[in-house]
Amino acid sequence: MQYSVVVPLLNEREQLPDLIVQLKELKAFTSCEIILVDGGSIDGSVEIATAEGFQVITSPRGRASQMNAGAAIACGNWLLFLHADTRLPQGALSAVASAVAQGAEWGRFNIRIEGRSLWFPLISNLINWRSRLSGIATGDQAIFVRRTLFEKIGGYARQPLMEDVELSRQLLKISRPYCLHQRVSTSGRRWEKFGVLRTVLLMWRLRFAYWRGVPADTLARRYE
Repeated sequence: MQYSVVVPLLNEREQLPDLIVQLKELKAFTSCEIILVDGGSIDGSVEIATAEGFQVITSPRGRASQMNAGAAIACGNWLLFLHADTRLPQGALSAVASAVAQGAEWGRFNIRIEGRSLWFPLISNLINWRSRLSGIATGDQAIFVRRTLFEKIGGYARQPLMEDVELSRQLLKISRPYCLHQRVSTSGRRWEKFGVLRTVLLMWRLRFAYWRGVPADTLARRYE
């Protein structure tokens, strides 16, 4: 079984030192392929990653487009989509292999939001419980999926926001996700920049609007 880890990049110079350390650890796993997909960085991200020996391809800007581009050239029969500011736990691929052995077709990790806010542990737990109950995974939870299944549903929907929600919706028509208890760590930088409560309320409003059928393009403008 081979894994392809696909990481979308866009001006991630600050995140790259820690990300590179993690990716080198994964690269040491003999059956793991690393694909970085840049969406037009102007901060030297591509040059830094290339100098470290990583494969970097380019695609139109947007996580959905970038992750689809990475998946299109991937050799692995399992895809793991990793955001640049998310860190996998130790033994992540072994955990995925265990899930596969138990019949998983797709899944995600639990999440831990890193940062100064005392609200982050509570928010992390609420996200994990919401995901478990709804079957909807977020991109920050490091979604993994069997490649043939990903191709069957047409990959990520080409939309500027909620691409992870839409992917989960399509995958749920086939099976529920395998929920790994190991926690990925993701940056709380956006939460801290715009305010924790404000960000929580915004994301809930956007999700509710998407559920009601508001186009992703409209929601993306609100998000930005």
